[in-house]
Amino acid sequence: MTDSSRHSPGRSGPSRRGAVGLILTAPWVAGCAGLGSNPFAGSDAPPPGPSGPEQQGTALGSGQVKVGMILPLSGAGNAGVAGTAMKNAAEMALAEFHNPDIQLLVKDDAGTPQRAQQAAQQAVEEGAQIILGPLFGLSVPAVAQVARGRNVPVVAFSTDSSVAGRGVYLLSFLPESDVTRIVDYAAGTGKRSFAALLPENAYGNVVEVAFKQAVARKGGRVVAFEKYGADATQMQGAARNVAQALPSADALLLADDGDALARVSETLRASGADLKRVQLLGTGLWDSPRVFGDTALQGGVYAAPDPSGYRAFAKRYRAKYGQDPVRTATLAYDSVALVAALAKQGGQRFSPEVLTNPSGFTGIDGLFRFRADGTNERGLAVLRATAGGGQIVSGSPKSFGA
Repeated sequence: MTDSSRHSPGRSGPSRRGAVGLILTAPWVAGCAGLGSNPFAGSDAPPPGPSGPEQQGTALGSGQVKVGMILPLSGAGNAGVAGTAMKNAAEMALAEFHNPDIQLLVKDDAGTPQRAQQAAQQAVEEGAQIILGPLFGLSVPAVAQVARGRNVPVVAFSTDSSVAGRGVYLLSFLPESDVTRIVDYAAGTGKRSFAALLPENAYGNVVEVAFKQAVARKGGRVVAFEKYGADATQMQGAARNVAQALPSADALLLADDGDALARVSETLRASGADLKRVQLLGTGLWDSPRVFGDTALQGGVYAAPDPSGYRAFAKRYRAKYGQDPVRTATLAYDSVALVAALAKQGGQRFSPEVLTNPSGFTGIDGLFRFRADGTNERGLAVLRATAGGGQIVSGSPKSFGA
């Protein structure tokens, strides 16, 4: 999945057609890390921030192909921080692709559906052939309504799969990909009896469906399944039920962010669970110092992009902007890289047939492709949680299978 082996430093031309479709990274870029926060945090709009100078938008680049980009630049709190970092990453992509034939029409939606719809309207009126963003799931339908009326595709950054479909594609880290990869890996190492202890929230609901489907597809069986809420008593009851069933399971899926996982592992052990006799499985949320520092979770395996590409990206970002990027910044970079590469093709460059190329594309976070339903599939690695961080035990695929 990583791209560094395909390019040598100093080679020009950041994209080419090959066995895995378009390679979207610049010559020195590769694959990911730092997914240890709940990706569904980007699915709900934050409180609106004040209107900023970006409301009418700014243009980046001077190419002929106009591309709308909708970000929460003046959103409150972390929304504005994410929006600014994603805009910075978009500028990096333009510079590292040697000013491709695109012009980014950057619009501020302040993190609200109303402003997102206004931003989309402005972008299409200014000639945008495709729209990148918005970040929040609640804003995607508002943008899609405008874009579909003008037959303009949308590549959004939300992790809420329910907003994808008919011209709306999600370039984000979807938990479904994590679960499918880690269950497939576990089954490939001989695991047949699975248990799961998941949070009672939107993320847990998506993981539940993916988990049960993946286990069934591999011919395994679910011997225990429980969910927990914020209430400590409820978590204790769920953990006790799972602990009692663990002797008949050989793999246990835990899917939550770092702080919550530490509480879950502690509660399981207090309920009598021996976490060292069962293979612990996780999603990309395990990529967290809190998880790596928990001795009970060390040895667990989780699915995530190969870390090397994100590290290289973050190093260049720090050199340019003097601070660390937010994790979603790579999505903005890869989306700009995608349209920069496709802009060279002419004709129906952003048609569904082109965007859903089954060979997929390779960006900073590795191999990905859009499905016809607007969701995506990523080529992920499997990593083992250790005190020193995640260590790859199964590399990411070089191409998608048939």
